[in-house]
Amino acid sequence: MKSCLMKLCKIFCLALTLPLQIMELVGLYGMYKRLFPLLAYNITFSYNDKMHEMKRALFRNVCKFANTDGTLHLLEIGCGSGANFKFYPDGCTVICTDPNPHFDKYLQMSMEANKHLTYEKFIVVSGEDMREVRDESVDVVVCTLVLCSVNSVQRVLKEARRILRTGGAFYFLEHVVSDPSSWTYFFQHVLQPMWYYLGDGCVITRATWKDLEAAGFSELHLKHIDAPQVTFTIKPHIMGYAIK
Repeated sequence: MKSCLMKLCKIFCLALTLPLQIMELVGLYGMYKRLFPLLAYNITFSYNDKMHEMKRALFRNVCKFANTDGTLHLLEIGCGSGANFKFYPDGCTVICTDPNPHFDKYLQMSMEANKHLTYEKFIVVSGEDMREVRDESVDVVVCTLVLCSVNSVQRVLKEARRILRTGGAFYFLEHVVSDPSSWTYFFQHVLQPMWYYLGDGCVITRATWKDLEAAGFSELHLKHIDAPQVTFTIKPHIMGYAIK
């Protein structure tokens, strides 16, 4: 019964997105990509306040993956407006990547506010194809709230492993699908058609931990958490790091 109700509700929500589907089809939805960086920049402050302790715990041991000369080269996939910068260690060199060039303005603002870091460059590129970055050239790759909206999680993880040096680490913090028996799972699937457009391609029904488990890292340190005070549809999270 619950499954049938979920399907009916999902069809209803899908129908509501028809105007957005038409906008995407004729190319008008691309205008939203100009607006989305502003929305993401403002949401960042609220999300970081709620997740401050968890983010601090996540990045606490990043320094142990520094190179033998003490330098730490970090690449962030889908850096957005630079929400993670304040959690990175002093002196860290950061390469920023994002497929949306309109984040540049807000990225510059975050760089100005986090002068304890050295910023190498901003590359407009998708996480699935970072050919501009050399093999085994970074110590740490960071990816937070990004795997929900990429076209292929598997290809992003493959690219992350390619550019990481042996012994380097991939750090992640992602919202994921809830337990199938929960009402959160129900509403995630019902609201997904609408969420996709409002969240610039965000998918709230992914079991991303399965992709991480199958990615071929030598070690995986992963835990499931409930994010505090965030919208119930994205409350289930995974966080941790994987070593190449």
